[in-house]
Amino acid sequence: MGHLSILQGILLIVAGWLALAVLGLAGLRRTGCVARVLFPAGAVCGLLLGVLGVTGVFHGPEEAVVPLGLPGLPFHVRLDGLSAYFLAVLGMVTAGVSAFSAGYFRKGEGTPPGLLCFGYHLCIASLAIVLVADDAYLFMVAWETVSLTAAFLVMSNHRVPETRHAAYLYLLISHVGALALLLCFGLLQAKSGDYTFSGMRAQHLDAFWASFAFVLALFGFGTKAGIFPLHVWLPEAHPAAPSPVSALMSGFVLKAGLYGVLRTVFDLLHLQIAWWGVVMLMLGLFTALSGVVFSAIQTDMKRLLAYSSIDNIGLMFVSMGLAILFRAYGMSALAALSLTALLYQIASHAAFKSLLFVATGSVLHATGERNLGRLGGLMRFMPWTAWAALLGALSSAGLPPLSGFVSEWLLLQSFLFTPGLPNSFLNMIVPVVAALIALVAALAGYTMVKFFGIIFLGQPREAKLAAAHDASPWERTGFAWLAAMCVLLGLLPVQFAAVLDRVTQALIGAGIGQAVARNGWLLLAPVNVERASYMPVVFLMFFLGGCALAWILVRRFYHGRLRKAIPWACGHPFVNARMQDTAEGFGQPIREIFAPLFRIERQLPSPFDTQPVYRVVVTDRTWTLLYASIECAVRRVGTWAGLLQTGRIAIYLMYSFVVLIVLLVLVTR
Repeated sequence: MGHLSILQGILLIVAGWLALAVLGLAGLRRTGCVARVLFPAGAVCGLLLGVLGVTGVFHGPEEAVVPLGLPGLPFHVRLDGLSAYFLAVLGMVTAGVSAFSAGYFRKGEGTPPGLLCFGYHLCIASLAIVLVADDAYLFMVAWETVSLTAAFLVMSNHRVPETRHAAYLYLLISHVGALALLLCFGLLQAKSGDYTFSGMRAQHLDAFWASFAFVLALFGFGTKAGIFPLHVWLPEAHPAAPSPVSALMSGFVLKAGLYGVLRTVFDLLHLQIAWWGVVMLMLGLFTALSGVVFSAIQTDMKRLLAYSSIDNIGLMFVSMGLAILFRAYGMSALAALSLTALLYQIASHAAFKSLLFVATGSVLHATGERNLGRLGGLMRFMPWTAWAALLGALSSAGLPPLSGFVSEWLLLQSFLFTPGLPNSFLNMIVPVVAALIALVAALAGYTMVKFFGIIFLGQPREAKLAAAHDASPWERTGFAWLAAMCVLLGLLPVQFAAVLDRVTQALIGAGIGQAVARNGWLLLAPVNVERASYMPVVFLMFFLGGCALAWILVRRFYHGRLRKAIPWACGHPFVNARMQDTAEGFGQPIREIFAPLFRIERQLPSPFDTQPVYRVVVTDRTWTLLYASIECAVRRVGTWAGLLQTGRIAIYLMYSFVVLIVLLVLVTR
């Protein structure tokens, strides 16, 4: 960047994304220009941002004042270890998703491609501004811009009523969360009138008001992250959006909520209280369990991934809850281990979930189907997409040597040290939470087997699937980039831990970098070798060696000696796609075991029906138990408020007169 500072370079990249957004509006319906020029340029900007973000992690904080905003209220920006790390993740994810988008947006998905380009790049630029904002004013402007642009991107196919409803629900919950954030920042400035983050850091709230600010921050940022019970928008919005938008939202927009909680708890507040960690631990557990259970029973592939993202976000909140607990009891080294697990999960989930969503986008383009019951056997027609989805699914399932395993392994290592907490009640509760987290991890693997097996293995369930085409070269470029992130994060955890160590040192003054570096680059031992260790490269070599040995044995001793015959299939002479296990069949055991969590409606045929129909609809009880009553109350208040709108000026003047009289009475008292 020459004489430019890292922060200035980041601001230039943000300006570049804003310029691409404007150019998208200029070429509203020029699909070729938007897809082949603007989105690849956005990918290059993302790659540059990723490099600058990693570089910024190893440099000291940088601050600047941007002469924009209102008179007397300029924008303050700051780059520190936390914001630099999230910027690096944002850049790496957008590089892959933007490259994929260059081959995906061929017909605009119901909206002119230039308009999608405008909303997409404006959303990314706003996310970057959220990460560098150093005052509440700029933060809220960028935060609301993210919400608005994401809502319009979700509503790309606006002719479908369900899509409009999903965008409206997302926008509504996001704005309620924004109100909570405004109140939180009002508390943090503590009547000082200084709404810069540096001024908030100088304030020292007592335990009561700090807890109040924490609850407001958890609620406000939780709406964006999709924490239970604020998650109801997520399984509606992600399936409705175009697949690159779904990848961006799941890969990073959800992480913006995590960034906000981290910034508030470990930076703007000067203390951490143990019960904060317990609350986050419980909320994360409920979120992860409900997400993975609902994911296992889905028959829509994008809705399945959306619920899986809820599961992953829950695990991240569990990691943050452990970090707060350890920090509250002065166990800084273990707090650093939990924070490292959280930061690793953020990068890992951004990579594999973005990869899975873009892979489903290719499937959707090639087949026109989202229903798992109409897919199958696509691996022989779409090998590039299938292998990309397999890498993403294996990483999501937490299998070594990919990135998902390392992040979950570090989380479980954090749980192993919880008996050292100086609280007998927590020492009783936390092992139960750890067991449930292990259950969540097992169910996540079960769900990924269902996802990949139903879509890509077996025989095609529809004749038209034989005409499915594989991903385009640009889409394959996006696959390769995101898959490389999954592999490298899994194989190089020691090197990545050195990056994360700088972030945890900046947040809590402790890290695991020295303990990890002590054992060399091959061995990951977050505390010491005697407690636990993991060698990803050695594991990969043994795995590849086993596969090679199996191949040699089959080719040498069994090739040509086997007779192919029709397998036994319950007396049927031929096996067809109808005999394969279905998505409903995979999910039925989970549906039966966890039935109290679901609201199940069944349509059963009678013995006299000439065309019997059996239908099962499974919905989330959270909506009926919580949001349905709120919706009813709001409708009633709206109806009563509507009675005031008579349309007569005399009545409105009377309202004003009554208000003035009441105010005068109150003032005179």
